[in-house]
This record gives sequence, C-alpha cells and structure tokens, in this order.
Amino acid sequence: MTDQNDILFERARAVIPGGVNSPVRAFKAVGGTPRFIQRAQGAYFWDANDKRYIDYIGSWGPMILGHGHPAVVEAVQKAVLEGFSYGAPTEREIELAEAILALVPSMEMVRLVSSGTEAAMSALRLARGATGRKTIVKFEGCYHGHADALLVKAGSGLATFGNPTSAGVPPEVVQHTLVLEYNNLQQLEEAFALHGQDIACLMIEAIAGNMNFVRATPAFAKRCRELCTQHGALLIFDEVMTGFRVGLHGAQGVLGITPDLTVLGKVIGGGMPLAAFGGPRAIMEQLAPLGPVYQAGTLSGNPVATACGLATLKEISKPGFYEALAKKTRTLVDGLKAAAAVEGQPFNADSEGGMFGFFLMNELPQNYATVMTTDNAQFNALFHGLLDRGVYIAPALYEAGFVSAAHSEDDIAATIAAARDIFRKR
Repeated sequence: MTDQNDILFERARAVIPGGVNSPVRAFKAVGGTPRFIQRAQGAYFWDANDKRYIDYIGSWGPMILGHGHPAVVEAVQKAVLEGFSYGAPTEREIELAEAILALVPSMEMVRLVSSGTEAAMSALRLARGATGRKTIVKFEGCYHGHADALLVKAGSGLATFGNPTSAGVPPEVVQHTLVLEYNNLQQLEEAFALHGQDIACLMIEAIAGNMNFVRATPAFAKRCRELCTQHGALLIFDEVMTGFRVGLHGAQGVLGITPDLTVLGKVIGGGMPLAAFGGPRAIMEQLAPLGPVYQAGTLSGNPVATACGLATLKEISKPGFYEALAKKTRTLVDGLKAAAAVEGQPFNADSEGGMFGFFLMNELPQNYATVMTTDNAQFNALFHGLLDRGVYIAPALYEAGFVSAAHSEDDIAATIAAARDIFRKR
C-alpha cells in the first residue's frame, strides 16, 4: 500500500520549511516520516493511512478532555454561528477571565492573548516595565516560547550571561539574560548575590515539560520565591504547559508557591489558539491602556477560542476530575516502570495530574545536563516500536507526555503491553 504520509510529507517539504509548521513535528530527532493526522476523537487520532493511534501528546497538552468532547464541540459550534472574530470586546472574554482568576488565587487581573510565546514575551516586558530593570533569569532546559530574549543557552561560566541559541538573535539581545542550571541552589544564590539589584524577573517552569518531565525541588522553588522577594524581582511561573494540567490550581498549587506573574496557555484554550498572563492588580495595571507597557493583539480574546476555553474549564472543574486523571496517569507510569523492570530495561518515570515523563535511566534527572545523557538510540527504538503498535508519544525524548480523561483502562493496558514487548525484544 502506498504510504500517504510519505506523499504528504513530500508535498509539504516543497512549500513549508522542513515540511512542518513547528520543528518537533518533523521527526528529525527520531527519524522516519511524520504522521499526518486527518481526524481525532477521544483518546485517539488517525493518520493519512487511516491508522489509529492512542494519543499521548494531546496537541502538546491542551486536549485534557480528549478530542471532540461533546460539551466543548457544542460550545464552539454555537460560537462559530455568532461570528469568528470582531476586533471588539465580548462578554465571553470577561467570563473566561473571571473563571481563570477564580482558579488561580495569585492572579487578580489577566490579559488574554493568542499563544504561549506571546504570553511569556508580554509577561517579560511587563516585569521589566514594572521594575525598571533589564536582567532576566531563566533556567537551562526550560522553554518559554521563541521570543528572542528567551532563545538563549547558558553562558561559559557560573552565573554568566547567555549566548543565542538561534540564528537571527543578535548577542546584544540576550546580553541581559542570565541562564542557570535547574535545581542548582548554589548558582541561584550566586546569581542574586552578583546581580540581584539588576534582576527584573526570574522565569521558571516549576514542573518543566521541555526537558521531558523534571520537577523543581520544593527547596529550590521556595528559594526562588525568597530571593525574588528579597531583591525586588518578580517571580514568573510559566504554566503554559502545567496550568490546569497538573492540577486545578497549576504547578503553583502543587508546590504551594505564589508567583508574581503567571503565564498560561494550552488547556485554557481547549485546543484553540489562546493563552494568558496575569498577576496582582498593581502590576497588571502597568499594561496599556492604563500604563506605559504596551501589548496588543487583533485576535486576543477571540470569541470562538474563549468559548472553547470556557467549556473546557467548566468540565475540568467538576468534582473528582483531577483525582481520576491523576490515578489514570499514575497507572500508566507505574505500569511502564514495572514492564521495564521485568525486562531489565533501565527506566524511570514521574507524573503529576495528567502530565508525565519517562527516562531510560535508573534515576530521575533534576536538570537538563542529566537529561542529555539519555540514550537517544534506545529512545528512538522505543518511539518507533510504539508507533508501529499504534501508540503515539512525543517524537523527541525531551518532551513530556499527556493523558486525557478520555483514555480508558484498556488504552493504558495496551500501551504498557506494547512497551513491554519492545523492552523484551531490544
């Protein structure tokens, strides 16, 4: 049979750089041909050959209810009939803002935007505007979107400023970005000792999802909060991935840490392009049109996206939702660990709410450097083995995975059985 994915990939490469509109989709890290998806429902999607896969990327996090949840589809269909976009305020924007603020106690006001990158970039600008400072602190392995100032790798020495990781980003653009090692208390202390008076903000994924699944230790997260408070810097939690995914109150709820600004995305749009950033009223009122920090967007608060997000938040706020989701996710990671142990495969895994990650090593890593020691060849073999067996995980070992409310016990069991078969035959 002719592989329709091959045909579509060839067409795509002729008109789209790399054949994809976001790099990880290209399968470059794992090899082979990307699967071109034609439809999705529940916990599954089907490729151009009409092959079904159990979906553990969930559009990289948003599809917490699974694909095509009836209540969400109904809300979107109704909104579409009323109009796609107005470029003017709507009541639904207020309703979504109110729903978000009710669930995230650290936020008193919120600004809606269209993407996580836009939200993170805007929060960064707001932090600099509110503090009057230039320096930002981020951590190696944490991804905050592709804004120039955030595309930066660690400097050459302890607590030194970073270097661009992308062509097109001049060194002077990242000269005020300080990149530290995740969970490294010594570096954190030194950075604030050296630069504390110049630091506008510290931005962190409190549970990182872009070096696979790596938690900030409670002590590290607590010290981030303390040092920011001590030095007058703003603590920004990037919860684009973790917000409403690891729990109803996000990673800040799991850790019990109150950030100054929060960046949200993915789940709050239910699969539509929608993101947000928010915090205390005194900081948020620095934004235009009230204050001097400019931010705008034609499609911000889009009426169809807000309908999708509102319907999703309503469903996940129902009693018992997260308990059931967390149990399902834990069953998956525990089953994978057990299957690997039986077959003598080094393996470790962790999860929180509906987000998980695994590593082909005996201990859970705490930073990006350790994650990088993972055996790529072994991961690639596992990825393709699962793909052949109808299980779709992220096509890169540096990405977290996602379980939805639509995944069944049979889906979890089939995934564990497929992984064990691969471990046995390695």
